[in-house]
Amino acid sequence: MLRAGLIQLSASDDPESNLAATAALIRAAAAGGAALALTPEVTNIVSTSRERRDALTHPQESDPTLAALRALAAELGVWLLIGSLLVRTDDPAGRLANRSFLIDAAGAIRATYDKIHLFDVAVSAAETHRESAAIRPGARAVVADTPWGGLGMTVCYDLRFGALHRALAQAGAAILTVPAAFTPPTGRAHWEVLLRARAIETGCFVLAPAQCGVHPAAPGAALRETWGHSLAVDPWGAVLADGGDAPGVT
Repeated sequence: MLRAGLIQLSASDDPESNLAATAALIRAAAAGGAALALTPEVTNIVSTSRERRDALTHPQESDPTLAALRALAAELGVWLLIGSLLVRTDDPAGRLANRSFLIDAAGAIRATYDKIHLFDVAVSAAETHRESAAIRPGARAVVADTPWGGLGMTVCYDLRFGALHRALAQAGAAILTVPAAFTPPTGRAHWEVLLRARAIETGCFVLAPAQCGVHPAAPGAALRETWGHSLAVDPWGAVLADGGDAPGVT
């Protein structure tokens, strides 16, 4: 049986400090017996500034966070689902990819998935998101082979699109991963119920590591807040674990 560790972060706009925090929690998960550790969406940087994100991100081939986490997976002998990293692309408009990575216990990249459904939403009169302005959408669904069966990869807002998850299950997924950075209003209203629905309708386990809290940022920068509550859900829709609202391992 799979023992998984859900890594819950409150990532900042400093990739180096995020890497240090992520690595420490992955080590804790491995020490607790996890064979698969999962990090949330935008593990490398959370920032409301497109300029800062663009300045501090890298192409996949030279991304220091990816290289370090691959090495850590090999050192610890664990599989790692990097929920997502913002990485540079060859997009003519300069948009990044919001890319999830599945790393095996030897540190090899087994699969990647670019977030398909982008968060273009007015949460309230005071809070609007237009992810598509800065992120290039993905174009393909991904199911990867693991020692525990097929693993279907999604990211955050993809959760609202049931057809994607049913297609992943039909393609052989036994586990669905939903790394996220949900807002508090949408998280409070919809996070748990949607994860449980996706599990029930597909017959899959759902593993959903999340960002949480108010995210540290450079002086003068707008702050972002996320819901937390990393969840593991079984195919019956029962919540097996809830990470609460603070950083840690579940």
